Amino acid sequence: MKLHRIATAASVAALMAVSPAFADSDAADTSKRFTAERVFDVEYATDPQISPDGRTIVYVRHSMDQMTDRDTGHLWAIDVETGTQRPLLGANGSAGAPRWSPDGSRLLFSTSENGKPALKIVYMDTGLSYSLAQFDEAPSGATWSPDGKNIAFSMFVPGEKPGFATAPKQPKGAKWSDPVKVIDDLTFRFDGQGYLEDGSDQVFVLPAEGGSPRQVTEGEAAMGGAAWLDNDTLLVSGNLAEDRDMDPVETEIYAVELSDLSITPLTSRDGPDHSALPSPDGQTIAFRGYDDELKSYQQNKLYLMDADGSNVRELAPDFTGSPDQVRWAPDGKSLFVLFEDHGVLTLNEADLQGGMTQVVTNIGGTSIGRPYAGGSFSVAKNGRREQIAYTAGFADRPAEIGTIRSDSRDNRILTDLNADVLPYLDMSPIEEIKVASSHDGLEIEAWVALPPDFKADGSFPLILEIHGGPFSMYGPFFASEIQRYAAEGYVTVYVNPRGSTGYGEDFAQAIDRAYPGYDYDDLMSVVDDLVARNYADPDRLFVTGGSGGGILTAWIVTKTDKFAAAASVKPVINWMTMAMASDISQYVRRHWIREDPWTNPEAFLKLSPISYVDKVVTPTLVMVGEEDWRTPTWEAEQFYTALKMNDVETALIRVPGSPHYIAGRPSRLIAKTDNIMGWFAKFDPAKAESDSETDE
Repeated sequence: MKLHRIATAASVAALMAVSPAFADSDAADTSKRFTAERVFDVEYATDPQISPDGRTIVYVRHSMDQMTDRDTGHLWAIDVETGTQRPLLGANGSAGAPRWSPDGSRLLFSTSENGKPALKIVYMDTGLSYSLAQFDEAPSGATWSPDGKNIAFSMFVPGEKPGFATAPKQPKGAKWSDPVKVIDDLTFRFDGQGYLEDGSDQVFVLPAEGGSPRQVTEGEAAMGGAAWLDNDTLLVSGNLAEDRDMDPVETEIYAVELSDLSITPLTSRDGPDHSALPSPDGQTIAFRGYDDELKSYQQNKLYLMDADGSNVRELAPDFTGSPDQVRWAPDGKSLFVLFEDHGVLTLNEADLQGGMTQVVTNIGGTSIGRPYAGGSFSVAKNGRREQIAYTAGFADRPAEIGTIRSDSRDNRILTDLNADVLPYLDMSPIEEIKVASSHDGLEIEAWVALPPDFKADGSFPLILEIHGGPFSMYGPFFASEIQRYAAEGYVTVYVNPRGSTGYGEDFAQAIDRAYPGYDYDDLMSVVDDLVARNYADPDRLFVTGGSGGGILTAWIVTKTDKFAAAASVKPVINWMTMAMASDISQYVRRHWIREDPWTNPEAFLKLSPISYVDKVVTPTLVMVGEEDWRTPTWEAEQFYTALKMNDVETALIRVPGSPHYIAGRPSRLIAKTDNIMGWFAKFDPAKAESDSETDE
């Protein structure tokens, strides 16, 4: 019997010895290509926070540390009027989450000291900073009280470990096994955290001049999302119901009185209510949520209520967008609403009667690996109009910091973080296309990244890259994976098929209890359109995707043999095992499939690629992180094993130390992209033909 070693990221890297586009020339010029090591040259901006007077923006400037293999962040300040910028603090350690004090004299931020998480404050007039406290657990969501005297934040609090027996005392010097671990929670592990410690997130208050944190919520239920209603009252979100483990989306908004720590629910409906945001005068609370209809996806809606929880009303009920981030105008007369909008993020100003006016679009660019539309903004009063700071997205570079007035005037880009690198490279141009789905004619939006030497002569290989979620969206933004594919000669198309967000709730819900399904037709229609345009060689088609894109990749190869090779990354292969053993198992069971796997296994299996693995003939690479609990390793391993049993060309790549987000470290991002291209090169018929001619 011939034995096969399971491939690792290192061993499969040998597959990419010859890149597909430049295989005919060993002396190909790489100086202008976006090569793998260029990932370490890229910088990008996140979390722009504008000062209360609108004159200064502090943001997080990210760079890739080649020695530590980490994405690190540092705080930089920009003068809004002149556009000049400078580092706010020294370069020691990483910093993030900057938040201005109400009077703009101080800046709160998170960092680490001596290997432990910390909250620090810097005085803007002197530049001097001090630590509020050091913590064993990382604080999150820190926010100032209106008077600037206190800071609220969330932090994990260990709980009492369950058990049924007390271990006998070990003899002195004995080396016994570690004690057993008893688990009694439905959710007992989570992606990025592993097996969970007993305990929960709780809310704390800390004096802004330093001191001891005071815990103001307690219990087994996780509480967070702290917002100050006034100097004496906090708004928090959580689920205090006894059966909270059975309803993973349910949350309510509560008011916590700091004088006696009494807690009062302000919402009570069946469905999530969260992200409470009090108006500047404390009279009105904006929040997001929806009535739970037990669907796999529902859009958040924007609501207002009085400070005591009464007079709840939906703001702009006819608005089709889903609010992603919301901020009050400083005068409390309107709200600024960021929402997904056909591949990009758009910022609207909403008056209190629900009227919407667009301020700026193309917000995004903060997702470096793949072209997701991530971004954020902040707002302050500057003269007669509000000044907006936001992350500006581009196709040829990552996010920059932009500023604009609320009347959409004076739109400026204040940073150019990659001016030393990217202008000197042959970056891929991005084309937008719209294609009618073969299923029902539904318009499907997609973007095509073209190689620098592209000609529509039907000779180029094509990669179909599929987004995850599946309730998410791609957009026309810089992504290192896409640029790498294009630099190596691939036409690369990425698509928002039905099920994507940003096109209205009906578009997203079209895959409810039907995923994967007709989204397959959407994707194939786009590929067929590009072949018809002569953009790609029909014999050199490849497909890949991660998470939701991973299951669609696996589904595609059970339906068609038109692709020369496939790479399914962190996929769901079997909805039965997903519903029984992932970190979101109850959500899959209750909201996704809406059946019990032990009473109706067919409901799960009919949507599982494992059920149709006998139809696969396409060489298929499978990749997964070894610490992935979202789509656990056994999902990918099931597919790999089944393909092996069916004598289909396959390899399994396990990424050591990686959770679901494989690209969380620069080297992993490089390994993921280059191993996928190496696999595709191995099965590229043009490459095989070239090798055959060389041998002759």
